[in-house]
Amino acid sequence: MPSAVKCVGIAGMYNQPIADASLVGCPHCDLLQHLPDLAPGASARCPRCNEELWRYREDSLHRTLALAIGAALLYLVANSVPMLGLTIVGRAASTTVIGGAGHLWENGQKIVGTLVFMTAVAAPALQIGFMLAIVIGAYRGRPRKWVGQLLRHHPTTRLWSMIEVMMLGVLVALVKIADYAKVIPGIALFVLGALVFVLAAMQANFDPKQVWDRIEWANEGGRSASAAGRAPGNPMAEASR
Repeated sequence: MPSAVKCVGIAGMYNQPIADASLVGCPHCDLLQHLPDLAPGASARCPRCNEELWRYREDSLHRTLALAIGAALLYLVANSVPMLGLTIVGRAASTTVIGGAGHLWENGQKIVGTLVFMTAVAAPALQIGFMLAIVIGAYRGRPRKWVGQLLRHHPTTRLWSMIEVMMLGVLVALVKIADYAKVIPGIALFVLGALVFVLAAMQANFDPKQVWDRIEWANEGGRSASAAGRAPGNPMAEASR
């Protein structure tokens, strides 16, 4: 019977919020530890595996919002104006990023066209859109549940966003065809180059911990209930020990 009571107590405490918000587990080696108070720009590292646990970013939400708005404007321009133009034996042609993916699809390169569309068009749009929604939602006193859902899926969009890879491929192609045709770089090519740096700055200034700290647990008052559960004299706390 005592063992059964003990199991019930552990089950009751499973997956519950803790009162001490500074207590974290290292995502790399699972070492449980306290996050110290940090100065702006300083970082905390795990004493076991030396991986960075958290870096304090000053005014993270405002800076991230400004960079996300800038990235959205650059993205719209990059997909609205021509990226490259070619002149061969008197014939001229130009295309946008989306148009390039469409031409690959029409010419039988469906897999390559789909990958270009996903990594250079769809994923960056989701990355910027998710970031804007997360930051705007985090400005509320208590963000809604969907902010946490977007925050969980945002790393996937960042993983598939490969504008810089496409830029390298375009530059290699320009060098190879320069002897056969006149290449005219479009405005979108320079805008995409700027977008690569703006996206990197957006991610560098974003602090997900500040957003997670504002999101409520599913069971309201979870932290206070957890703190009360560890208070002396609590029968469930005694049983779980």
